[in-house]
Amino acid sequence: MGNLSLVTLVIIAANAIISFKGFNDYSFFEKYKFNVGGIQRGEQFRMFSSGFLHVDTMHLFFNMFTLYIFAPVVIMHMSAVSFIIIYLGSLILGNILSLYFHKNEYHYSAVGASGAVMGIIYAAILLRPDMDLYLFFIPIPIPAYIFGIGYLLYTIYGMKNRVGNIGHDAHFGGAIGGYAITLLLAPWLFKTNLVMIGLLALPIILLFVLKKMDKL
Repeated sequence: MGNLSLVTLVIIAANAIISFKGFNDYSFFEKYKFNVGGIQRGEQFRMFSSGFLHVDTMHLFFNMFTLYIFAPVVIMHMSAVSFIIIYLGSLILGNILSLYFHKNEYHYSAVGASGAVMGIIYAAILLRPDMDLYLFFIPIPIPAYIFGIGYLLYTIYGMKNRVGNIGHDAHFGGAIGGYAITLLLAPWLFKTNLVMIGLLALPIILLFVLKKMDKL
């Protein structure tokens, strides 16, 4: 993990350039951020453009550093083209889920590549469920599939309780995107990682069951 390929460099550069433009140009930021009212007025481009804007440099750095760590796993086990498809598809699906959950909140807004990055993380977990992850506040390695399941369960909790100023729904939608698109592009995983595919599907199923029961 952590090798900077050309395609990863281009995506990081695009995020940095567009985000810094937004930092210094309020009207630009407002025009291209995710905003329910704007999207409902027909500005669907916000579903894409908002994924390249960030609130501040720390938000940008955290997303891009995480991408830098996980992108090589996806590129190595699949291809650069698959990586781009998963990244962009997860970005869009993250915002679709966010729009679904906030469709009645006209002023709801969000920015960030988190949905796209979560898609890459979950693609990497599907491809390498045996890899260990290290978190800043936990000094022991965590199996990737445990992290994946645990994070999605926490995200459901965050969505239900509106924890922090975080787009939990976009994170979850991005994870679903990474999960589904990876399986479409790499169907051989059903032969090699079927148990992990089933385990990672459980929080996704739980989300839609809770939504169906009006618990979210």
